[in-house]
Amino acid sequence: MNISQIAKLAGVSPAAVSRYLNDGYLSDEKREAIAKVIKKTGYIPSTQAKTLRTKKSNVIGLIIPKIDSDSISQVVAGIDEVLSKNGYQMLLANSYNDEEKELSYINTFKQNIVDGIILFGTVLTPAHEKIIKALDIPVVVLGQQTDIASCIYHDDYSSAVGLTKYIIDQGYKNIGFIGVTEKDIAVGIDRKQGYLDALTAAGIKHSNSLIKTGSFSMENGYEHAKALLASSQKLDAIICATDTIALGAIKYLNEAGISIPGDVAVAGFGDGKASSILNPSLTTVHFYYRQCGMEGAKLLLDKINDSETPNRSMKLGFEIIKNKSV
Repeated sequence: MNISQIAKLAGVSPAAVSRYLNDGYLSDEKREAIAKVIKKTGYIPSTQAKTLRTKKSNVIGLIIPKIDSDSISQVVAGIDEVLSKNGYQMLLANSYNDEEKELSYINTFKQNIVDGIILFGTVLTPAHEKIIKALDIPVVVLGQQTDIASCIYHDDYSSAVGLTKYIIDQGYKNIGFIGVTEKDIAVGIDRKQGYLDALTAAGIKHSNSLIKTGSFSMENGYEHAKALLASSQKLDAIICATDTIALGAIKYLNEAGISIPGDVAVAGFGDGKASSILNPSLTTVHFYYRQCGMEGAKLLLDKINDSETPNRSMKLGFEIIKNKSV
């Protein structure tokens, strides 16, 4: 079934069917006749043909580091809300925190005609910079500050300073930190540096033995909470770079019969759904993930609608959620 056949059945010209499909001007009589034929035949217009004609697919490529994450699902929901309202769809790619997969997906999206790309970045390498600069479609980076594209990011450093200061103010002095790889600037470097600077400001000398690094996983929290307790009998608090890591630390402490927060306080970052239903509830940092997605989608649409729009950088705030684990 094609436009000419639809036109013949509706008793109109092929040009009239084309105007109908592209929301052009058409009399109510012709519009109704075409609609009836399309409904009866189940005709679906070719998106490839439309893309070739208009040079737009109304599809956005979205690359995320992991799909089983509450924070990322909030970001995706914010993106989808804005894109849907503006007639766009998403193609979702999960990189599993693999840099090579991210680069491969960027190339795949480029070859398969999307109007733009949103990259939820954890690591931005020279290879990322090279491929993004070579693209002829707009890109927005979420979660990392960069000058190679428009970006939306969180105040990871200040939030870590604030969370650590809050824990110190509650009387804790021997505070461990479980982080992630320092390839990730926002979570790996900025949150760790905020923790260190807050200790220094409070006159507390940090110990390298109280800093552990691993993956974005519960296993990281579990194994390194165990290691921290083994290395320091005076440990009285653990700050985890994400809520997921904190869940692993809490799991170990519960199994070891260590009271939270009586013996060891625990805090994280992300304010995920699990943080409020734990017993005790998790002290954490709330980031505005849904807003991050919404603002990122708006920046991308601005770029799509006007290629001369300059790159923009937006830093979002945070809130410390003071629950019972501290």
